[in-house]
Amino acid sequence: MEYNLADLFESIVDAVPDREALVYADHPGTGAERRLTYAQFDRVANRLAHHLADSGVRPGDHVGLHLYNGVEYLQTLYACLKIRAVPVNVNYRYVEEELVYLYRDADLVALVFDAEFTGRVAAAAPEAPRLRHLVRAGTPPPGAREPALSVVPFTDAEAAGSPGRGFGPRSADDRVIIYTGGTTGMPKGVVWRHEDLFFSGTGGGAPTGEPVSRPEELAERAAASGEGLVFFPTPPLMHGTSTLTALIGFHFGQKVVLHRKYVPEEVLRTIERERVTSVSLVGDAMLRPLTDALAGPLKGTDCSSLFAVSSSGAILSDTVRAQFTALVPHAMLLNNFGSSESGFNGTATDDAGPDTGFRLHVNGRTAVVDPVTHAPVPHGEPGRLAQRGHVPLGYYNDPAKTAETFFEADGERWVLLGDMATVDEKGVVTVLGRGSQCINSGGEKVYPEEVEQALKAHPDVYDALVAGVPDDRWGSRVAAVVELRPGAGPVDLAAVQAHCRTRLASYKIPRTVVVTDRIQRSPGGKADYRWAKRVAAGG
Repeated sequence: MEYNLADLFESIVDAVPDREALVYADHPGTGAERRLTYAQFDRVANRLAHHLADSGVRPGDHVGLHLYNGVEYLQTLYACLKIRAVPVNVNYRYVEEELVYLYRDADLVALVFDAEFTGRVAAAAPEAPRLRHLVRAGTPPPGAREPALSVVPFTDAEAAGSPGRGFGPRSADDRVIIYTGGTTGMPKGVVWRHEDLFFSGTGGGAPTGEPVSRPEELAERAAASGEGLVFFPTPPLMHGTSTLTALIGFHFGQKVVLHRKYVPEEVLRTIERERVTSVSLVGDAMLRPLTDALAGPLKGTDCSSLFAVSSSGAILSDTVRAQFTALVPHAMLLNNFGSSESGFNGTATDDAGPDTGFRLHVNGRTAVVDPVTHAPVPHGEPGRLAQRGHVPLGYYNDPAKTAETFFEADGERWVLLGDMATVDEKGVVTVLGRGSQCINSGGEKVYPEEVEQALKAHPDVYDALVAGVPDDRWGSRVAAVVELRPGAGPVDLAAVQAHCRTRLASYKIPRTVVVTDRIQRSPGGKADYRWAKRVAAGG
């Protein structure tokens, strides 16, 4: 047995077949709730796997997952892994042009999609020359344009396949592709080996402890641990961090809960009903409405089972953290740091805040290096975060970007991340922000994340993004786009600047403030800086 994700999952199934594995706890009253034990989930994944193989999907072929959260998403993921096909996530917010790019760039041969996206699939699929097989979950809306390719209903595909395994041998070198980006450029497919993703993305079976030393140990630990943990990834599974949270739950042999979409009130009801112990989300954009619901219409919801709430992909502000902690004081709030290119890097220290920046206790495989020479930077000097060891193979179909981002040093493979950082004498890393978003104002470097943290501490600011806009004197100036809290009075530039001066150096203070009805983010809460720059420039 190797560190292959399908082999590892099947070993868990065989160890704890009757444990509840997956609960699709969609909104009450829809009749959509499903509960599957490990053995049941394995059988439905087998059925779809056999259908895909019988339809001509071969080892190494790329299969797109164009789906909302649900049983079908994880079922399709494992169906691909079982037949050694390569699962590829598809951002369901993409419009036709973006879908054409991704379908073609990823060389998809098959696509499993939600019926709601039928019209977009019909428009994009003809432009993807290798795409030859479509499976649709659900019923398309009335009048939706049908794809030119014949479409197999998901239920028919599932019914046609055998529930047994009967698959060939697999390898630790089998692949998973995670497409990332889209807010600062066209998406890029990060190519992972199963073994590398297991250790870097899911912690090797123990994200907060000692990784397993042999594949068989994973199921042994799951069988010995008993039940009781409930993992609830609330962002879209199309984002790597959410799918990896689900895999972590499975690797522990525990229960994973899903909702189709993020509705804070329903999330709280599910936490109470399913006795959820761990929730993952993305930044203030998801925790703030959860906190508002818990303080308002869902006040009194039983969250006593909740042990940890973790954020990846966006930083939880001090203000929102304090508000949530006042309501659920026993739950740990974790600012985790990672990316599609690195997996998990570390967790913020307790002293992270507006005066210290985003400070991390990183793992031993992470360093801060010079982006050109790749040599470690002196203490206190800015450099780029980098990680070694179990890192991806590169970007699919992009050798130039791969050469720019991945390098070898001292016989090890490294990935150069997009975040700028410093490291102190104790090895604690302070993350400054994405280098691609850094604002150069008169020669001073300003990282948007730091200014955003200060803005969101303002009592009337609900959310904020910061971007650089052209300035005749300084080259660029700091501009803020803010969304105000309901009922907040007018917020003028002078008031915002006075607030920020207590937290930021003068050159970091926003020179422009644009108030908008809603900050635009991805479904998972990630910042859309292209949108912010456009709105800020218009202000």
